[in-house]
Amino acid sequence: MAELKSAYELAMERLRKKDADEGVVEHKLTDAQKAAIAEARSIHDARVAERQILHRQKVLTTFDPAERETIDEQYRRDLDRFASDRDAKIRAIRESR
Repeated sequence: MAELKSAYELAMERLRKKDADEGVVEHKLTDAQKAAIAEARSIHDARVAERQILHRQKVLTTFDPAERETIDEQYRRDLDRFASDRDAKIRAIRESR
């Protein structure tokens, strides 16, 4: 009797078949690339944690709603920039061979 597959496994099989039909080649990451990606993620997490602490300190000392909105917007922009930097580094690592 055949083993039942989850929806996830079936979807992954379809995606692999589609990639193979389109000529997409899967490249395994080297240990160095895995380490570099882990380092990029670690740096991102540290930057986010540091920024979160600074944001909380500013929020606790701010009573003006307009100034609070400015602080929150700057915080969101910083988080977006950090994520963008991380993603660009990971993309560059994955593309290097």
